Amino acid sequence: MKTQVCIIGGGPSGLLLSQLLDLRGIDTIVLEKHSREHVLSRIRAGVLEHGFAELMREAQCGERMDREGEIHHGFFIAHDGIMERVDLSGHTGGNSVVVYGQTELTRDLYEARAARGGKVIHHADDVKLHDLTSSPHVTYRSGDDVVRIDCDFIIGADGFHGVSRKSIPAGVLREYEKLYPFGWLGVLSRTKPVSPELIYARHERGFALCSLRSQVLSRYYIQVPLTQTVDEWSDDDFWAELKRRLPAEIGVRMQTGPSIEKSIAPLRSFVAEPMRYGKLFLAGDSAHIVPPTGARGLNSAASDIYYLYHAMTDHYKKGDDQGLDNYSARALARVWKAQRFSWWMTMMLHTFPDSIAYDRKLQETDLAYLFSSENALSSLAENYVGLPF
Repeated sequence: MKTQVCIIGGGPSGLLLSQLLDLRGIDTIVLEKHSREHVLSRIRAGVLEHGFAELMREAQCGERMDREGEIHHGFFIAHDGIMERVDLSGHTGGNSVVVYGQTELTRDLYEARAARGGKVIHHADDVKLHDLTSSPHVTYRSGDDVVRIDCDFIIGADGFHGVSRKSIPAGVLREYEKLYPFGWLGVLSRTKPVSPELIYARHERGFALCSLRSQVLSRYYIQVPLTQTVDEWSDDDFWAELKRRLPAEIGVRMQTGPSIEKSIAPLRSFVAEPMRYGKLFLAGDSAHIVPPTGARGLNSAASDIYYLYHAMTDHYKKGDDQGLDNYSARALARVWKAQRFSWWMTMMLHTFPDSIAYDRKLQETDLAYLFSSENALSSLAENYVGLPF
Protein backbone atom coordinates (compact mmCIF):
# COMPACT_ATOMS: atom_id res chain seq x y z
CA MET A 1 0.00 0.00 0.00
CA LYS A 2 1.01 3.62 -0.46
CA THR A 3 -0.27 6.86 1.06
CA GLN A 4 0.93 10.39 1.62
CA VAL A 5 0.57 10.41 5.42
CA CYS A 6 0.47 7.27 7.59
CA ILE A 7 -1.01 7.97 11.02
CA ILE A 8 -0.26 5.57 13.88
CA GLY A 9 -3.11 5.64 16.39
CA GLY A 10 -6.87 5.73 15.88
CA GLY A 11 -7.77 7.89 18.85
CA PRO A 12 -9.14 11.44 18.57
CA SER A 13 -5.79 12.98 17.57
CA GLY A 14 -5.12 10.62 14.70
CA LEU A 15 -8.71 10.66 13.47
CA LEU A 16 -8.94 14.46 13.62
CA LEU A 17 -5.74 14.92 11.62
CA SER A 18 -6.88 12.33 9.07
CA GLN A 19 -10.21 14.11 8.64
CA LEU A 20 -8.67 17.57 8.27
CA LEU A 21 -6.08 16.41 5.74
CA ASP A 22 -8.67 14.48 3.77
CA LEU A 23 -10.78 17.63 3.43
CA ARG A 24 -7.71 19.23 1.79
CA GLY A 25 -7.26 16.33 -0.61
CA ILE A 26 -4.29 14.77 1.22
CA ASP A 27 -4.40 10.97 1.41
CA THR A 28 -3.98 9.25 4.80
CA ILE A 29 -4.12 5.79 6.33
CA VAL A 30 -4.77 5.37 10.05
CA LEU A 31 -3.47 2.27 11.86
CA GLU A 32 -5.00 1.28 15.21
CA LYS A 33 -3.99 -1.81 17.19
CA HIS A 34 -7.35 -2.11 18.99
CA SER A 35 -10.92 -2.44 17.77
CA ARG A 36 -13.16 0.56 17.28
CA GLU A 37 -15.28 -0.68 20.21
CA HIS A 38 -12.23 -0.72 22.47
CA VAL A 39 -11.25 2.82 21.50
CA LEU A 40 -14.77 4.03 22.17
CA SER A 41 -14.86 2.32 25.58
CA ARG A 42 -12.18 4.63 26.98
CA ILE A 43 -13.57 7.12 29.50
CA ARG A 44 -11.47 10.26 29.20
CA ALA A 45 -11.51 14.03 29.37
CA GLY A 46 -14.53 16.09 28.48
CA VAL A 47 -13.50 19.78 28.61
CA LEU A 48 -12.68 21.19 25.17
CA GLU A 49 -10.96 24.54 24.92
CA HIS A 50 -12.21 27.25 22.59
CA GLY A 51 -9.66 26.50 19.85
CA PHE A 52 -10.31 22.76 19.90
CA ALA A 53 -14.03 23.31 19.39
CA GLU A 54 -13.25 25.53 16.39
CA LEU A 55 -10.97 22.84 14.96
CA MET A 56 -13.76 20.25 15.24
CA ARG A 57 -16.06 22.58 13.32
CA GLU A 58 -13.40 23.10 10.64
CA ALA A 59 -13.17 19.31 10.36
CA GLN A 60 -16.96 19.26 9.74
CA CYS A 61 -17.40 17.19 12.91
CA GLY A 62 -18.86 19.77 15.27
CA GLU A 63 -22.58 19.50 14.62
CA ARG A 64 -23.41 17.09 17.47
CA MET A 65 -20.87 18.78 19.75
CA ASP A 66 -22.63 22.11 19.21
CA ARG A 67 -26.05 20.52 19.70
CA GLU A 68 -25.36 18.38 22.77
CA GLY A 69 -22.24 19.89 24.34
CA GLU A 70 -22.46 22.04 27.46
CA ILE A 71 -21.08 25.57 27.04
CA HIS A 72 -19.37 26.61 30.27
CA HIS A 73 -18.47 30.22 30.94
CA GLY A 74 -16.82 29.54 34.29
CA PHE A 75 -16.07 27.03 37.04
CA PHE A 76 -15.86 26.94 40.84
CA ILE A 77 -13.02 26.36 43.26
CA ALA A 78 -14.19 25.11 46.67
CA HIS A 79 -11.94 25.54 49.68
CA ASP A 80 -12.32 26.08 53.41
CA GLY A 81 -16.04 25.34 53.17
CA ILE A 82 -16.76 28.05 50.59
CA MET A 83 -17.10 28.23 46.80
CA GLU A 84 -15.53 30.92 44.60
CA ARG A 85 -16.22 31.24 40.89
CA VAL A 86 -13.73 31.79 38.09
CA ASP A 87 -15.47 33.81 35.35
CA LEU A 88 -13.83 32.45 32.20
CA SER A 89 -15.78 34.58 29.75
CA GLY A 90 -15.43 37.74 31.78
CA HIS A 91 -11.65 37.41 31.95
CA THR A 92 -11.07 36.36 28.32
CA GLY A 93 -13.28 38.64 26.30
CA GLY A 94 -16.16 36.18 26.00
CA ASN A 95 -14.38 32.85 25.44
CA SER A 96 -15.70 29.64 26.98
CA VAL A 97 -15.13 25.88 27.02
CA VAL A 98 -17.31 23.04 25.76
CA VAL A 99 -18.00 20.05 28.02
CA TYR A 100 -18.35 17.13 25.61
CA GLY A 101 -17.07 13.63 26.39
CA GLN A 102 -14.04 12.33 24.53
CA THR A 103 -15.94 9.14 23.73
CA GLU A 104 -18.62 11.09 21.88
CA LEU A 105 -16.04 13.26 20.13
CA THR A 106 -14.18 10.15 18.94
CA ARG A 107 -17.45 8.60 17.76
CA ASP A 108 -18.16 11.71 15.68
CA LEU A 109 -14.70 11.50 14.11
CA TYR A 110 -15.10 7.80 13.30
CA GLU A 111 -18.42 8.49 11.60
CA ALA A 112 -16.94 11.38 9.64
CA ARG A 113 -14.06 9.24 8.40
CA ALA A 114 -16.45 6.45 7.41
CA ALA A 115 -18.70 8.90 5.54
CA ARG A 116 -15.75 10.04 3.44
CA GLY A 117 -14.39 6.54 2.88
CA GLY A 118 -11.41 7.13 5.13
CA LYS A 119 -8.90 4.31 5.56
CA VAL A 120 -8.87 3.33 9.24
CA ILE A 121 -7.33 -0.11 9.79
CA HIS A 122 -8.04 -1.78 13.12
CA HIS A 123 -6.25 -4.74 14.71
CA ALA A 124 -2.96 -3.58 13.18
CA ASP A 125 -0.52 -5.65 15.25
CA ASP A 126 3.27 -5.41 15.60
CA VAL A 127 3.50 -1.98 13.96
CA LYS A 128 7.06 -1.02 13.05
CA LEU A 129 8.47 2.21 11.60
CA HIS A 130 11.31 2.07 9.06
CA ASP A 131 13.80 4.40 7.33
CA LEU A 132 12.55 7.51 9.11
CA THR A 133 15.27 9.78 7.71
CA SER A 134 15.09 8.61 4.09
CA SER A 135 12.21 6.63 2.56
CA PRO A 136 9.77 6.09 5.40
CA HIS A 137 7.48 3.12 5.49
CA VAL A 138 5.43 1.26 8.06
CA THR A 139 4.82 -2.45 8.47
CA TYR A 140 2.16 -4.19 10.50
CA ARG A 141 0.88 -7.70 10.92
CA SER A 142 -2.62 -8.69 9.82
CA GLY A 143 -3.17 -12.31 10.79
CA ASP A 144 -0.22 -14.22 9.33
CA ASP A 145 0.57 -11.51 6.78
CA VAL A 146 2.98 -8.59 7.10
CA VAL A 147 1.65 -5.52 5.30
CA ARG A 148 3.86 -2.63 4.15
CA ILE A 149 2.72 0.98 3.73
CA ASP A 150 5.01 3.39 1.88
CA CYS A 151 4.42 7.04 2.70
CA ASP A 152 5.87 10.54 2.69
CA PHE A 153 5.38 11.15 6.42
CA ILE A 154 4.51 9.22 9.56
CA ILE A 155 2.48 10.73 12.40
CA GLY A 156 2.92 9.07 15.79
CA ALA A 157 -0.38 9.58 17.62
CA ASP A 158 -0.29 6.22 19.38
CA GLY A 159 -0.09 7.33 23.00
CA PHE A 160 2.47 7.08 25.78
CA HIS A 161 3.02 3.32 25.36
CA GLY A 162 3.02 3.35 21.56
CA VAL A 163 5.82 2.45 19.17
CA SER A 164 6.33 5.88 17.60
CA ARG A 165 8.33 7.66 20.29
CA LYS A 166 10.33 4.48 20.91
CA SER A 167 11.39 4.55 17.24
CA ILE A 168 13.45 7.71 17.81
CA PRO A 169 17.08 6.86 18.67
CA ALA A 170 17.93 7.18 22.35
CA GLY A 171 20.75 9.58 21.59
CA VAL A 172 18.30 11.97 19.93
CA LEU A 173 15.37 11.79 22.31
CA ARG A 174 15.29 13.60 25.64
CA GLU A 175 12.51 12.92 28.15
CA TYR A 176 11.31 14.99 31.10
CA GLU A 177 9.04 13.40 33.69
CA LYS A 178 7.45 14.12 37.05
CA LEU A 179 5.40 11.48 38.87
CA TYR A 180 2.88 12.52 41.52
CA PRO A 181 2.38 10.42 44.68
CA PHE A 182 -1.37 9.98 44.17
CA GLY A 183 -4.04 9.21 41.61
CA TRP A 184 -7.62 10.13 40.81
CA LEU A 185 -10.37 7.66 41.59
CA GLY A 186 -13.06 8.45 39.03
CA VAL A 187 -16.71 7.38 39.00
CA LEU A 188 -19.15 7.79 36.13
CA SER A 189 -22.81 7.69 37.20
CA ARG A 190 -26.16 8.17 35.53
CA THR A 191 -27.14 11.01 37.86
CA LYS A 192 -27.94 14.69 37.47
CA PRO A 193 -24.79 16.81 37.94
CA VAL A 194 -24.58 18.51 41.31
CA SER A 195 -23.54 21.79 39.67
CA PRO A 196 -24.09 23.36 36.23
CA GLU A 197 -20.36 24.17 36.18
CA LEU A 198 -17.34 22.15 37.31
CA ILE A 199 -16.27 22.29 40.95
CA TYR A 200 -12.59 21.87 41.81
CA ALA A 201 -12.23 21.26 45.55
CA ARG A 202 -9.18 21.63 47.78
CA HIS A 203 -9.58 19.83 51.13
CA GLU A 204 -7.26 18.56 53.85
CA ARG A 205 -8.46 15.01 53.06
CA GLY A 206 -7.50 15.42 49.42
CA PHE A 207 -8.60 16.95 46.13
CA ALA A 208 -12.04 16.36 44.58
CA LEU A 209 -13.67 17.29 41.27
CA CYS A 210 -17.34 17.43 40.29
CA SER A 211 -17.63 17.21 36.52
CA LEU A 212 -20.25 16.06 34.03
CA ARG A 213 -20.78 14.59 30.58
CA SER A 214 -24.38 15.73 30.15
CA GLN A 215 -27.37 16.74 32.23
CA VAL A 216 -28.00 13.08 33.09
CA LEU A 217 -24.40 11.80 33.27
CA SER A 218 -21.97 12.89 35.98
CA ARG A 219 -18.24 12.31 36.40
CA TYR A 220 -16.72 12.66 39.87
CA TYR A 221 -13.16 12.24 41.13
CA ILE A 222 -11.33 12.07 44.44
CA GLN A 223 -7.60 12.03 45.13
CA VAL A 224 -6.40 8.66 46.50
CA PRO A 225 -3.00 7.11 47.31
CA LEU A 226 -1.41 5.11 44.50
CA THR A 227 -1.30 2.10 46.82
CA GLN A 228 -5.10 1.79 46.73
CA THR A 229 -7.14 -0.16 44.19
CA VAL A 230 -10.64 0.20 42.80
CA ASP A 231 -11.75 -2.92 44.67
CA GLU A 232 -11.13 -1.12 47.96
CA TRP A 233 -13.80 1.46 47.13
CA SER A 234 -17.47 0.56 47.15
CA ASP A 235 -19.89 3.06 45.61
CA ASP A 236 -21.16 4.02 49.07
CA ASP A 237 -17.61 4.64 50.31
CA PHE A 238 -16.86 6.80 47.30
CA TRP A 239 -19.95 8.99 47.68
CA ALA A 240 -19.35 9.44 51.39
CA GLU A 241 -15.74 10.50 50.89
CA LEU A 242 -16.62 12.84 48.01
CA LYS A 243 -19.20 14.62 50.16
CA ARG A 244 -16.68 15.07 52.98
CA ARG A 245 -14.44 17.06 50.64
CA LEU A 246 -17.14 19.43 49.36
CA PRO A 247 -18.96 22.34 51.02
CA ALA A 248 -21.94 21.08 53.02
CA GLU A 249 -24.57 22.64 50.76
CA ILE A 250 -23.12 20.79 47.74
CA GLY A 251 -23.07 17.41 49.46
CA VAL A 252 -26.67 17.77 50.62
CA ARG A 253 -28.08 18.21 47.11
CA MET A 254 -25.86 15.63 45.38
CA GLN A 255 -27.66 12.77 43.66
CA THR A 256 -25.91 9.44 44.07
CA GLY A 257 -26.32 6.14 42.27
CA PRO A 258 -24.56 3.02 41.01
CA SER A 259 -21.27 3.59 39.20
CA ILE A 260 -21.25 2.87 35.47
CA GLU A 261 -17.45 2.97 35.37
CA LYS A 262 -14.85 3.22 38.11
CA SER A 263 -11.10 3.53 37.71
CA ILE A 264 -7.94 5.00 39.24
CA ALA A 265 -5.66 7.08 37.04
CA PRO A 266 -2.12 7.95 38.21
CA LEU A 267 -0.96 11.52 37.67
CA ARG A 268 2.14 12.21 35.61
CA SER A 269 3.81 15.10 33.81
CA PHE A 270 5.86 14.05 30.79
CA VAL A 271 7.46 15.71 27.75
CA ALA A 272 9.61 14.19 25.01
CA GLU A 273 11.84 16.37 22.85
CA PRO A 274 12.11 16.75 19.91
CA MET A 275 8.67 16.02 18.47
CA ARG A 276 10.13 15.41 15.02
CA TYR A 277 12.74 12.94 13.82
CA GLY A 278 13.26 12.81 10.07
CA LYS A 279 9.86 12.09 8.50
CA LEU A 280 8.29 11.12 11.85
CA PHE A 281 6.20 13.65 13.78
CA LEU A 282 4.89 12.95 17.30
CA ALA A 283 1.51 14.24 18.48
CA GLY A 284 -0.51 14.03 21.68
CA ASP A 285 0.25 11.52 24.43
CA SER A 286 3.10 9.96 22.46
CA ALA A 287 5.05 13.16 23.18
CA HIS A 288 3.50 14.70 26.29
CA ILE A 289 1.18 14.00 29.20
CA VAL A 290 -0.19 16.38 31.83
CA PRO A 291 -2.10 15.83 35.08
CA PRO A 292 -5.83 16.20 34.34
CA THR A 293 -6.22 19.04 36.86
CA GLY A 294 -6.06 21.79 34.25
CA ALA A 295 -7.97 19.91 31.50
CA ARG A 296 -5.03 20.30 29.10
CA GLY A 297 -4.35 16.72 27.96
CA LEU A 298 -6.63 16.31 24.96
CA ASN A 299 -6.43 20.03 24.27
CA SER A 300 -2.63 19.92 24.04
CA ALA A 301 -2.98 17.11 21.50
CA ALA A 302 -5.36 19.28 19.51
CA SER A 303 -2.78 22.05 19.23
CA ASP A 304 -0.28 19.52 17.84
CA ILE A 305 -2.86 18.51 15.24
CA TYR A 306 -3.51 22.15 14.36
CA TYR A 307 0.21 22.73 13.66
CA LEU A 308 0.58 19.48 11.71
CA TYR A 309 -2.56 20.08 9.67
CA HIS A 310 -1.40 23.48 8.52
CA ALA A 311 2.21 22.34 8.00
CA MET A 312 1.15 19.36 5.86
CA THR A 313 -1.27 21.49 3.88
CA ASP A 314 1.45 24.06 3.16
CA HIS A 315 3.83 21.28 2.09
CA TYR A 316 1.44 19.63 -0.35
CA LYS A 317 -0.45 22.66 -1.63
CA LYS A 318 2.25 25.36 -1.63
CA GLY A 319 5.54 23.48 -1.55
CA ASP A 320 6.32 25.34 1.67
CA ASP A 321 8.11 23.29 4.36
CA GLN A 322 8.52 26.02 6.95
CA GLY A 323 5.68 24.63 9.07
CA LEU A 324 7.18 21.15 9.02
CA ASP A 325 10.64 22.46 9.88
CA ASN A 326 9.30 24.55 12.77
CA TYR A 327 6.76 22.00 14.02
CA SER A 328 8.67 20.65 17.00
CA ALA A 329 9.68 24.06 18.31
CA ARG A 330 6.16 25.53 17.90
CA ALA A 331 4.41 22.54 19.42
CA LEU A 332 6.78 22.29 22.37
CA ALA A 333 6.47 26.00 23.16
CA ARG A 334 2.73 25.53 23.71
CA VAL A 335 3.16 22.11 25.35
CA TRP A 336 5.43 23.53 28.06
CA LYS A 337 2.94 26.30 28.80
CA ALA A 338 0.26 23.63 29.26
CA GLN A 339 2.67 21.71 31.49
CA ARG A 340 3.23 24.77 33.66
CA PHE A 341 -0.48 25.44 34.02
CA SER A 342 -1.37 21.84 34.86
CA TRP A 343 1.51 21.60 37.34
CA TRP A 344 0.40 24.84 39.02
CA MET A 345 -3.24 23.72 39.32
CA THR A 346 -2.13 20.34 40.67
CA MET A 347 0.22 21.82 43.25
CA MET A 348 -2.35 24.36 44.44
CA LEU A 349 -5.31 21.98 44.86
CA HIS A 350 -3.93 18.62 46.01
CA THR A 351 -2.78 17.32 49.37
CA PHE A 352 0.78 16.01 49.26
CA PRO A 353 1.74 13.25 51.72
CA ASP A 354 5.21 14.70 52.37
CA SER A 355 4.14 18.33 52.69
CA ILE A 356 5.10 20.35 55.74
CA ALA A 357 3.20 23.18 57.42
CA TYR A 358 5.13 25.71 55.32
CA ASP A 359 3.96 24.08 52.09
CA ARG A 360 0.34 24.09 53.20
CA LYS A 361 0.50 27.78 54.12
CA LEU A 362 1.84 28.54 50.64
CA GLN A 363 -1.09 26.66 49.11
CA GLU A 364 -3.51 28.71 51.16
CA THR A 365 -1.74 31.91 50.17
CA ASP A 366 -1.79 30.93 46.50
CA LEU A 367 -5.58 30.52 46.60
CA ALA A 368 -6.05 33.73 48.57
CA TYR A 369 -3.92 35.66 46.09
CA LEU A 370 -5.76 34.16 43.12
CA PHE A 371 -9.13 35.49 44.24
CA SER A 372 -7.72 38.86 45.32
CA SER A 373 -6.16 39.66 41.95
CA GLU A 374 -7.98 40.28 38.68
CA ASN A 375 -4.71 39.72 36.83
CA ALA A 376 -4.23 36.32 38.46
CA LEU A 377 -7.79 35.31 37.60
CA SER A 378 -7.29 36.49 34.02
CA SER A 379 -4.15 34.37 33.73
CA LEU A 380 -5.99 31.28 34.98
CA ALA A 381 -8.94 31.91 32.66
CA GLU A 382 -6.69 32.55 29.64
CA ASN A 383 -4.93 29.23 30.14
CA TYR A 384 -8.12 27.29 30.87
CA VAL A 385 -10.02 28.36 27.75
CA GLY A 386 -6.87 27.78 25.69
CA LEU A 387 -3.89 29.85 24.65
CA PRO A 388 -3.79 30.90 20.99
CA PHE A 389 -2.37 28.34 18.55
